[in-house]
Amino acid sequence: MGWRGVRPTAAPAALAGVIALVLAAPPPAGAAPRTGNPVAMRTAAAQQQPTPTPPPPRLPRDFRGKGKWIVRDLDITVPFTWEGRDGDSQMTAGGPQYPIWFTNLIHHGTLYTLTYKWPGLDEHSCSRIPGFSLEDLNQGFENARFVGRETLRRTPQRHVNHWRVGVVFPQLPPGNHPRVPLALGDIYVDENDRGTFWQVLQFGVQNLYDPELDEWLVMDTFEHRPGTVTLPRRCEPPR
Repeated sequence: MGWRGVRPTAAPAALAGVIALVLAAPPPAGAAPRTGNPVAMRTAAAQQQPTPTPPPPRLPRDFRGKGKWIVRDLDITVPFTWEGRDGDSQMTAGGPQYPIWFTNLIHHGTLYTLTYKWPGLDEHSCSRIPGFSLEDLNQGFENARFVGRETLRRTPQRHVNHWRVGVVFPQLPPGNHPRVPLALGDIYVDENDRGTFWQVLQFGVQNLYDPELDEWLVMDTFEHRPGTVTLPRRCEPPR
C-alpha cells in the first residue's frame, strides 16, 4: 500500500511483520427456542444466526484499475492507476502536469516509494524496503478486522465489505500505555470478490507529507487482467 513519506528510521518498525491487525469475531448467536412449532423454531434459529464473516481482502497477482487519488485537506484530486503483474504491483498518482505525482511499487520482493511532486516537498529520492512482497501484504490482510457490509453511493453504486487494518507502536497489552497509531487503513472490497478493491483510506505516518495525514484512493474500474509494472530508473540499483 502507500508508505510514501515514512522516514527511514520509522519504516522498519512500521513494516515489521507487515501489519499488526486484529480480526473481529462475529457476535454470539442467541439460543433457539426449545418448544413450539418446529418450522417456527427453525425460522427463529435461522434469524438469530449471525451473518458469516466474509474472507479478508486479498490483492490478486494480476489486475489493473483506474480511479482517483484524493487529498481532501489540500483540495487536490488527481488521476490514479493501480496495476499488478505476476505478483508485482504499482500505484501511480498524478503526473508531471499535476500538483501531486508519486509511485509506490512492490517489485521483486522490495517495496519502493518515489515522490516526484508534492506541495512543499524538496526531497525526491527513491526509498527501498527489502523483504516485502505480495505474499507479505496478503498475510497481513488475513487478520484484518471486519467492519461490516456497506454501499458506496457512487455511480454505479458498489456493494462492499469494509475492513480495517492498523499498525500501532509499540505493541503492548491492553491498559494505560502510550501508543502511536503509525498507520491505519479502511479497505473496501467487492462483496462478491475480495480481490476487487474499490476504495481505500490511508491514515497515519505513512502519509507524512500531508498535514492531516489522510489520503483516499477511489477506483472507477478494477479488472482481473495483467497490468504493467515499471520500476523507475531512479529506483534501479547502480550498474
